[in-house]
Amino acid sequence: MSKNNIIEPEYKENILQDYYTEKPLSTSEAEELAENLEKKIKANKKSVFKILNHLKALKNYMLDKDIKWYRKSVVVAALLYFIAPVDAMPDFAPFVGFLDDIGVIAWTIKFLGDEIRSYYS
Repeated sequence: MSKNNIIEPEYKENILQDYYTEKPLSTSEAEELAENLEKKIKANKKSVFKILNHLKALKNYMLDKDIKWYRKSVVVAALLYFIAPVDAMPDFAPFVGFLDDIGVIAWTIKFLGDEIRSYYS
């Protein structure tokens, strides 16, 4: 293949195969993720106060046993990004450090649409 091709066909097939054969989070892994999320929310409550309800809804969605794993994977990725201290804009910068996190959470809420409404308390 030429150097202009970014992804070779056989590599692309492997990516898709890995995506569809990925295993869902175990219950203990999901609970650990939820625990870490709660810790981060409590530690930064002033910074994330306005998105607290969104985060709780995403956590409730993720812990719902009736939701398919591949739908949960989007939420898990967003919550992991939110929890991670090192990301596009590091969280130690006041307010500015959370702009990318807020953007990821907002995109996830928009992506889920009406499906997440029943998870708000």
